[in-house]
Amino acid sequence: MKPLSQRTEIFTDSVIRRMTRIANACGAINLSQGFPDFEPPEALTRRLAEIAPVGPHQYAITFGAQNFREALSDKQFHFSGMRYDPQKEIVITCGSTEAMMASMMSVCNPGDKVVLFSPFYENYSADTILCGATPVYVPLSPVDLSFDADVLESAMAQPGVKALVLCNPANPSGKVFTHEELSIIASLAVKYDLYVITDEVYEHIVFAPHRHTYIATLPGMFERTIECSSLSKTYSITGWRLGYVLAAEPIMERIKKVHDFLTVGAAAPLMEAAVTALRFDDSYYAGLQAHYTHMKNLFTNGLRDLGLNFTEPQGAYFVLVDISEFGYGSRSSMSDSHNGMCDASRSDAKCAGGTLPDEQFCIDMAQNVGVAAVPGSSFFREPVDHLVRLHFAKKDETLYEALNRLERLKKLKR
Repeated sequence: MKPLSQRTEIFTDSVIRRMTRIANACGAINLSQGFPDFEPPEALTRRLAEIAPVGPHQYAITFGAQNFREALSDKQFHFSGMRYDPQKEIVITCGSTEAMMASMMSVCNPGDKVVLFSPFYENYSADTILCGATPVYVPLSPVDLSFDADVLESAMAQPGVKALVLCNPANPSGKVFTHEELSIIASLAVKYDLYVITDEVYEHIVFAPHRHTYIATLPGMFERTIECSSLSKTYSITGWRLGYVLAAEPIMERIKKVHDFLTVGAAAPLMEAAVTALRFDDSYYAGLQAHYTHMKNLFTNGLRDLGLNFTEPQGAYFVLVDISEFGYGSRSSMSDSHNGMCDASRSDAKCAGGTLPDEQFCIDMAQNVGVAAVPGSSFFREPVDHLVRLHFAKKDETLYEALNRLERLKKLKR
C-alpha cells in the first residue's frame, strides 16, 4: 500500500492521555491528565438539567449560539477591558484544542515557522507540524522560568517565522508571564510583524501576588493577537468541550471558515447551559481562586514534607517535580540549550529499549506507588529527563491519598 502521511510520523500520540490509560489500567490516582474530580458549579448543572428535556438539540449557528457569544463578550470586557464584537470577532469551538488548531491553520502556510517556549504543552508542536510549519523552540531558564530576550529575538527574527504561541498561565511549568515579559514579546511581535496565538485557559487560576495580563491589551497587539481559551478549567467542565477564539475581524474571517469545515460547531445544549456560568459575578472567580490556592498549598506542602524538590506554581494547577534522586537518569544540563534556541532537528536521546528515564519512572510509579504523572520530557525540546508533572485539581481526600501513596516513592530508588 502507499505510505501514509509523512507529517504524522514526526510526533507520537499524546503522552498525557497515554498516562491516563496506564493509570486506569493499574488503578493509580490520576494526577497526570489535568481534570478535576469535583463537580462543576451547581447552578451550571442545574441549568443543564432544565435544558435536557426541551433543548436546543439541533445545530446552533456554526460560529456559536448568539446568547453565548454575547455573554462571552461581556465577560471578556469585564476582565480585560476589551470589547470583542460577538458577531465579527468571536467563534465558539469544540474545546481550546480546536481553537488552537483552527488558529494555526488560519495563520500558517507550509514552510512557515512558529516560535514555542520550552517547556510547552505537547499539542503546540503537533499543531505546528500538522500545518506543515516548523517549530522553533526558545527555552525558559530552569532556575526561574525566565527567558533570554536576545534568544527570543533571534528566534522571532528568523526568516519564515509567522507566529509565536504563548501559554499564559503556562502548562506545564505554572509560570505566569509578567507585564514586563509580555511587553518584550509584544514589542518583538510588532517589530517582526508576527502573530501571537495565546492559550489562556488558566486565566482565572493565578496565585498571589501574580496577576494575569492579556497580551492583546498591550500597544499594537489587538490586531495581531489570536486568543484561544475555553470554559473547561474555569468551570470544571473539561468534558463539555466548549472553547473559543477571540481575534480582530480580518483574522476571524479566516478562522471561521476553518472552524466551519473542521467541526461545524459546538454542542448546542451545552452552550445554552454554559451561558449561566459566563454570567457569574465576581464572587465566583474569587471563590475559584481561593479553592485552587487551597489545593495548591495542600499539595505543595505535602510534597515539601516528603522532601521532594519541585517548581512552585504561579498559576494553572501543575507542579514539576525533580526525580533526579531516584536514579532513573542523569540530570541533563539545560545550560547549553539556554544559550541559544533549539531547532526541530535535535534528536532526543532515549535509554535502552527506546524509553526515556522519566517515562519509565512514571510507569513504575503508577504501577508500584499508585500515582500517575506525566514524564517531563514530553514537554521539553531540551534533553530533560529528570522532571515529572503532577496536577492538583482534586478533592482534598484525593490529594491526601496521593500524598500518602507518594511516601512509598523510596521503593523506586535505584
